[in-house]
Amino acid sequence: MKTKTKFDEIDLQRKVANARLAKLNSKVYKAFLEMEKVTYCDGALSKKHKELIAAAIGVVTNCESCMQWHIEQAAKEGATEQEVLEAIEVAIEMGIGPATVNARFALEVMENSFGKR
Repeated sequence: MKTKTKFDEIDLQRKVANARLAKLNSKVYKAFLEMEKVTYCDGALSKKHKELIAAAIGVVTNCESCMQWHIEQAAKEGATEQEVLEAIEVAIEMGIGPATVNARFALEVMENSFGKR
């Protein structure tokens, strides 16, 4: 008997929630599904590259379900482990980058508070 993993649990939660929204006939959820189809089709960027972008955004926003789904989708679209790793590395930089930008204001406050302007 296979032990349930965290990934199995996230998959189950996603399926249950999606089925509930569909059963409730949510217009917003239906629009979301349409937007999802259009978003992830090949265009100037391939579906694979769009999935890698979404995986990185999932890292920055701390959405485990997003990370799991989009990394799995990227792999299905032919992404390599190295490509996924590099997308995660971009997310790390983008997560830290805003803190660096925010620190600029903190430095100004510090200068103002200590009279070193």
